[in-house]
Parts: sequence; structure tokens; C-alpha cells
Amino acid sequence: MIGKVVIGKSFGHCISYCLEDKRGLSEEQKAQLALLDGLKHKDRAEVLDYHLCFGDKRELTSQFQDVRMLNHRLEKPVLHLTLRPAPGDELSRAQWISIEEAAVKEFGIEKNQYLCVIHRDTREPHIHIVGNRVGYDGKVASDSQSYARMAAFCRRMEQEHSLKQVLSPRRFLSPEQRQIPRHDARKEHLKETITKALQESKTFPEFEKRVKENGYRVEKGRGIAFEDEKHVRAKGSEIGYPLAAIDKALDRNRLMQNEQSLQQLKAHFKKPDRSAGLLKENQEEEQRQELHRGRRIGR
Repeated sequence: MIGKVVIGKSFGHCISYCLEDKRGLSEEQKAQLALLDGLKHKDRAEVLDYHLCFGDKRELTSQFQDVRMLNHRLEKPVLHLTLRPAPGDELSRAQWISIEEAAVKEFGIEKNQYLCVIHRDTREPHIHIVGNRVGYDGKVASDSQSYARMAAFCRRMEQEHSLKQVLSPRRFLSPEQRQIPRHDARKEHLKETITKALQESKTFPEFEKRVKENGYRVEKGRGIAFEDEKHVRAKGSEIGYPLAAIDKALDRNRLMQNEQSLQQLKAHFKKPDRSAGLLKENQEEEQRQELHRGRRIGR
């Protein structure tokens, strides 16, 4: 299971995102996408649970905002949790509700307002929980160590619901767990893309063009980083390709090309000049013919 925690300021924006279809898609585009992937792009959101709140997005925003004013000094009252199963895992409605209830307890908002919504526009349906960090007593749910808590929570849910185990981010692992080699398919694919692009390039613009053709955005400064279509960013140094190594490989490719061009040039000048040889042969043949004609005249 993969989890995400966001602490935010605006209930309106967060609730709208959770309850509405993905922005930027027309009704026609939603229908076309549904035919292509069989997913639900129109009316993607289904509310699984309301807790101490109810209504449409405007009513919910107003209710959350009213309670939030019990602690008006808090700048970020929004707790937004996202939980997604690993590819291939399927969860029933009852399992999702069980995970939702466990999540709000983990993050200390089980007595506060919260809303749980499931989205079905992705291959694996996932849930969003929008919670009010401010309770009816004015106290605030802590956001301390929220990323580490989410990682531990996901590992626990995997065991309780017999789900595929996903490795936590490295910084949340124990020293012993950090020694275990990790296979990151996303980084492996990026590394293969860079390797192939370097083999086919001699200048940085050529290299950048080939990397972009494979769906990556290139960020070049003092170092280099790459961002894929899902906005996942990786530094070149993390996959064995810091900027210095890329520049060195491109320099080597240019040098090899120059050497090949020089060898071809040398080979060209080493070839015998056939035109001069032919001219000499023609002259000798003309001389033989003149001599032959002179002998015939003498007779």
C-alpha cells in the first residue's frame, strides 16, 4: 500500500478535488478515456463516509471552516490523506472503510470532522480522506513525523489485509533494512533510457532531445535531474549518471567520431590515384600507335 500525507490551508480546494472529476477533461474526453482504459472518468468520486459533516462541497467547506475557527491561529488546518493499493491488489468496500477508520485513528482525527472518498479513475481505486485537524474542543491533531507514521501505517495495513508489501522510503527504514538491496523499476527504466540516449548522442542538446522523446523532463544546473510523466523526480547522481559523467560520455563520443573521421580521411589519401595511371597508359598507347604508323609509311 502506498500512502501520502499533505498538510494544507484550504478546505475548499481539497474537498473540491476529492468530490469532482479531474479538471481539464471535457465530457467527450472522459467518454473517450473510459472506452480506452475501461475506467470511470465521469463521476469518478464516491463518498464512503461522512463524519460529523454532510452536504455538497460548499456546505462541507463551510462546516469545516466553522470548526477550524475554534483555533484561528492555526495556519494549516487541513489533513489530506491518500491511500492506494499496490498494482494487482483489490480491496472490498468493507476493507476500505476498515482502513479509513484505522487511518483517522493513526492521525488523531477520529473525533474530528472528516470525509472519505474513493476515486475509480485509476487502475487501482484509491481513497482520499480530508480531515479537520481542529477538533470541537479547539485542540489540534499533531502532524509530527507524519511521513514516517504513514509509512508504518501502510506496512501494518498490508499485513492486516494480506496485501502486497511495498518498501517504505529509505529514510524511514532501520539501519539493518537499509542494507537490503532495493529494486526500483522506475529508476531502472530511467537509467536504461539515459544509457541508450548517451550511446546515440554526441552533444548535450542531442542527448536531451532523446531523453525527452522517452517522456522525461531534464533539469540542468550545477547538477542534473530527470522528471517523468507522473512528476516523479530523480537526480542523475542517484542512478549513477551525475552531470559530470554525462558530459564525459558525450566528450568521449565526440572524440571517437573525430578519430573515425580522421581514419577515413587518411584511408582516402592512401588510395592510388587511378586517374594519373590511366593518363600514362593512354599516352603510352598513343606512342605505340604513332610508332606503328611510322613503320608502315616507311615500308
